[in-house]
Amino acid sequence: MPVKQLDYDTSLAEYSNRDCAIALLKKYRPYLELLPSMRRASESAIAIPLPVVRIRDSKPPTGAICLPCDIAILMCDPEWKIKMGAEILIFIHRPDEDFSDLLRRWRDTQVLLDKDYEWLMPSRYEHILSEGVEKIYPLFVIFPETPQRIQRGLLGACLPFVIHTSDLVPGEVISEALYPESPTP
Repeated sequence: MPVKQLDYDTSLAEYSNRDCAIALLKKYRPYLELLPSMRRASESAIAIPLPVVRIRDSKPPTGAICLPCDIAILMCDPEWKIKMGAEILIFIHRPDEDFSDLLRRWRDTQVLLDKDYEWLMPSRYEHILSEGVEKIYPLFVIFPETPQRIQRGLLGACLPFVIHTSDLVPGEVISEALYPESPTP
């Protein structure tokens, strides 16, 4: 059975919530450890669905562009309210998307973010300084219905992914992490 639009939209809606995004990171521990404060985890991450960045010094000038990832999770110092260096980009498997399409979204994002850029922050977080990056980390979310070739491709490319299932309690994120050969970021 193929991935349905409803599966994609439900996952996008769930992981747009900061607490659910953190729950997703709990399923892939190396990325959870990137949070600046485990005691104040909900103040240490900002989830931005369908993120937009402004590329600086591009020729010709491009202005703001929507990234091909589904959600950006930005690390934030809970004391100083400034963005930290690590950025986790979530790619949710979309209906009718094959491995090459999914991988291309990650590669296109890498190319776009290889320049100097700044995040266009949601209004709630506009006060947070959003410049600078140490490293971007991808995390792929696939479904039980996702074709096995995509899972094999992600494993072969050593890209981290989580299998999303939410059939127990509505609104609760339940998933299983699968680690490529080297799970450290």
